[in-house]
Amino acid sequence: MKAMGRFKRITVKIGSNVLTRRDGSLDVTRMSALVDQIAELYKSGIEVILVSSGAVASGRSELKDLAQRKMDSVDQRQLFSAVGQAKLINRYYELFRDHDMAVGQVLTMKENFATRRHYLNQRNCMMVMLENGVLPIVNENDTVSVTELMFTDNDELSGLIASMMDSQALVILSNVDGIYNGVPGTPGTEVIPVVEPDRDLSEYISAEKSGFGRGGMITKCGIARKVADEGIEVIIANGKRDNILTDIILHRNHVVSTRFAPRTQQASSLKRWIAHSSGFAKGRIVINEAAAKAICGDRAVSVLPVGMTGIEGEFEKDDLVGIFDSTGRRLGVGRTSYSSLEARKVIGMHDCRPIIHYDYLYLE
Repeated sequence: MKAMGRFKRITVKIGSNVLTRRDGSLDVTRMSALVDQIAELYKSGIEVILVSSGAVASGRSELKDLAQRKMDSVDQRQLFSAVGQAKLINRYYELFRDHDMAVGQVLTMKENFATRRHYLNQRNCMMVMLENGVLPIVNENDTVSVTELMFTDNDELSGLIASMMDSQALVILSNVDGIYNGVPGTPGTEVIPVVEPDRDLSEYISAEKSGFGRGGMITKCGIARKVADEGIEVIIANGKRDNILTDIILHRNHVVSTRFAPRTQQASSLKRWIAHSSGFAKGRIVINEAAAKAICGDRAVSVLPVGMTGIEGEFEKDDLVGIFDSTGRRLGVGRTSYSSLEARKVIGMHDCRPIIHYDYLYLE
């Protein structure tokens, strides 16, 4: 089926505050409305990958007595997730079945993106689902995740999924209309409709977190910026508004939202993985001022041993490493072609192969 509009594949992230009522119970009416819209997009020829929050909140409402007890926060999250995830996916299964659509559950963890092999395995799994008409429903596996290895929230996960699956757009549905140019509700405050690349939004972003989620607008803005820089359009909109998805994607009605304009030059699949896996860097490469200026310039430049001044940590060939200047500022991350032992032997040397080729370098 030929896709309508400019998108062939999109990733949709639905936040906890969209899917839950104030008491934490699932808002089945809202879920049903969103499923109806996703089904309409699918039947118009647009592939949809759904990243859905709501498992922990759903489990909390199911185990109301336990929610009042004092428990370790990780233990409580794992328990609520185990119960809530089953409830959530079963509800999605029933709602999509009414549209004769098959769904598949994808539970993942941050460390599954640490290596290129695991990254590609996940991508292949989800590609097989899409090719066979199965809609992937993705969530973090909170049941076995631990604090230090958890995603910031599902905004971070949705950005990684959109990038990994070559989506043309990422729609982040929250309980706000977008990014405001002031305090919402005050006179003169409006939603910023379009954010062009390199625009500074720091003065507008609130650090306030939502009731049932882990992230706030700072996280959303950071993820949106990174994904848009990779050539993917990002829209932040209010998931509680009627027909929000079909209005945005099919342009039926004007929607108040914030759109992050994508850069025209798209990053390669490999660079996208490096960009989103920077937290797994195993060591540091310190470079001098001249090398820092070169790699941050307009031309694509590799990191050469002659520009290195130090190696910190231990790593193997093909590991991800951080690149820092002499002041300690992080410039980017890349996949190294040397082990740390080999790299230390060529510090400052000329006529050596690059320690990080520019094809495997992501600048922040």
